[in-house]
Amino acid sequence: MYLYIYRFLINLIFIISPFIILFRLFKKKEDPSRFIEKFCFFSKKKIKKKLIWFHGASVGELMSIIPLIQKLEKINTIDQILVTTSTVSSAKVFEKFKFKKTFHQFFPIDTNFISKSFLNYWKPSLIFFVDSEIWPNMLLNIKKKSIPVILLNARITNKSFLRWKRFGNFSFKIFNCFTKAFPCNKDTYNYLKYFKLKNIKFIGNLKFSQKENYKLIVPKKLKEFFSKKTFWCAGSTHDTEELFCINVHNKLKKKYKNLVSIIIPRHINRKSELISLFEENDLNVYCHSSKKKIPDKTDIYLVDTYGEASLFYKMCNVVFMGGSIVKHGGQNPIEASRLGCKIIHGPNVNNFKDIYRLLSKLKITKEIKKTESLSKNIDTQIKSNKNSNLIIKKIERTGKKILELTLKEFKQELYK
Repeated sequence: MYLYIYRFLINLIFIISPFIILFRLFKKKEDPSRFIEKFCFFSKKKIKKKLIWFHGASVGELMSIIPLIQKLEKINTIDQILVTTSTVSSAKVFEKFKFKKTFHQFFPIDTNFISKSFLNYWKPSLIFFVDSEIWPNMLLNIKKKSIPVILLNARITNKSFLRWKRFGNFSFKIFNCFTKAFPCNKDTYNYLKYFKLKNIKFIGNLKFSQKENYKLIVPKKLKEFFSKKTFWCAGSTHDTEELFCINVHNKLKKKYKNLVSIIIPRHINRKSELISLFEENDLNVYCHSSKKKIPDKTDIYLVDTYGEASLFYKMCNVVFMGGSIVKHGGQNPIEASRLGCKIIHGPNVNNFKDIYRLLSKLKITKEIKKTESLSKNIDTQIKSNKNSNLIIKKIERTGKKILELTLKEFKQELYK
């Protein structure tokens, strides 16, 4: 029954998709020259040889598989590697990598007919869906064609597990389309066991193997301003967590007269609300998107653009990772730690608890429960020599081990 309901809804979306596409084009969320790929009008050609297909939703999933793809490009028996994503931002990131065998297309709308057309055209020998990408029509058609499909770096939150659980046999049927799964944490391992997947192996989180494959260049404007300042960063903050940041700023300002607090909100559509909040607390705010000169009296540097957090993580000794004081479940700290930052976080990190547990063992993270603890820990790290090389080496060792194990498993599947 649920399959019929899903197919009815996805067909309805397909019928109104021209209007959805027009709206998304207006919002610059679609590529005007390539959106037709989502309807199986392809911009690349398939050669009649072995093709491996990877699919991930957006930038995060794409970046997690880049080190693996770089290794696979060297395998002679692989002729083409197709990477699909759903967002314009991920397509732009993909363009930064100069691959020989690997190319990008947009993932098609998941109607039964379009998913069949996609598979008939590309004829993949082996398929990897990354993270939590689960598309019923595509998966059922892959199973009908007996193509091995692997859920790579699988991540299922408690919330999504409870949602899938409601659909009973339908969920069991969809999850058992996967021939193998590599969960990125122990909770996901247990959830996949619940759905009776027969072939599950825990290796670790592939995102640890991710590297900055293009050079991070801090703009001159930022370098000049922050070279004269004492600063710290709060990344992926959620509603009310900025109040904690204000308290920390005011406490540290008594000690560091040239203090600037860098705030990177999780949702930049809260920009106006945040500017009002900071100004009500007599703090001078500067927005990253501004073209004006950064005033010397800036208290809060508000990063109101997406995709630039890494610039600030690179500059900072210490980062408070948001979504962890409020009951959100935390945010992924891998990017900041990979760039050599010490991570301070609250107690609510259930969505990434395996990552935090590992980073805690490596002495990269520190949990706090009160504002006083946050300001104290920030103060300890803010003026210390950035021990980035040590932190980066720890992350690289962990990532290398996970990548090697993943590559070994991949080769076993490839040569079956």
